[in-house]
Amino acid sequence: MPEHRISYSTTKTYSTLNLLTDKTENIWLVCLGLGYLSRYFIKYFSILNPEKNYIIAPQAPSKYYQDQSFKRIGASWLTREETQLEMQNIKAYFDAIYQKEIQPFSDKKLIVLGYSQGVSVAMRWVAQSKINCEKLLMHSGGIPVELKAENFKDLRFKPYLIYGKSDPYITKDRAKQEVQKAENLFGNRCKVKTFDGTHEINQEILKSFDG
Repeated sequence: MPEHRISYSTTKTYSTLNLLTDKTENIWLVCLGLGYLSRYFIKYFSILNPEKNYIIAPQAPSKYYQDQSFKRIGASWLTREETQLEMQNIKAYFDAIYQKEIQPFSDKKLIVLGYSQGVSVAMRWVAQSKINCEKLLMHSGGIPVELKAENFKDLRFKPYLIYGKSDPYITKDRAKQEVQKAENLFGNRCKVKTFDGTHEINQEILKSFDG
């Protein structure tokens, strides 16, 4: 059966935390992991100094019920079905947020964080839209295999690979693979930060970037 494509305008939500003022030093764009809604995911960043940090959490587009009682709702960024097409849609969405919330405030430092499934989305967006952020934080997720060093040419952000030592999704072998992929992309620029924990946002590490 043939499949067809059509383009149309759509409206999406995103969440923010704190106020963007003259005292703001950092703007964070944070990409949630599988199963989150942005308004809940963004609460992890409440430990950051509210005067210095303005947080933006885009909402993953594909929502679904997580339980049989149809009460808990989660969301997903991508699957292996039409990944490139879906990423084009996400890129357009992120670009719109960037133009509204970030581009007018070039005096602020931009920190891009991807957590779990959000790592692939964050990295693809930075590569495709050539985002000159201050830091790229890859937290507990996988680096897309199609990305190459040339995709990040002339981008001078500081990359960090972050994962828990007891993360069931990142075994020792998987960790070695992700470190190698990061080194292939960024060389010795990439710093690795580990913590004693599982597959979870580590707020102590987040606080280390609060400056």
